[in-house]
Amino acid sequence: MSDTDDLPSPPDVAGILLDGVSPYVISRHENRNLCHSTQIEPGEDGMAHPIYYYVATQVAMGKTVAELCAACDFNVEDGPMMGSSEVQFSTPLRTEVPYMVSGEILSLVRKRSRKLGVMDVLTYRLRLHGPDGAMALETDNVWILPRRELA
Repeated sequence: MSDTDDLPSPPDVAGILLDGVSPYVISRHENRNLCHSTQIEPGEDGMAHPIYYYVATQVAMGKTVAELCAACDFNVEDGPMMGSSEVQFSTPLRTEVPYMVSGEILSLVRKRSRKLGVMDVLTYRLRLHGPDGAMALETDNVWILPRRELA
């Protein structure tokens, strides 16, 4: 008997698409401001700061954070937490380029934690595509959704 046998199953969300409907453009101005906030100089060659992998994919995916949480039967006001984020770049990100997002939820797994009690571990994958459709990057994000109501 596992430590989750007495818990209700999490919602079956694997496969829900997170494809965006509008492009995301990293403006030169926003990139410059972000770079200066981290005390680095922006490149003059149009390359964007790599952190835009997360910003662009989150902002331009097909669901808001609240909608993503709702798909998992989780209220965003209960405080989702980032567990991890891994990215693989196929090409550097550039300013003034319209990027589209495709993606999907990979899994939602219910677990017990000593610190958090019952939680769901949400894993989803997002890809950023340039105007020619070529993939610029792929990222797998893991969020922790504390289930205080199941503790």
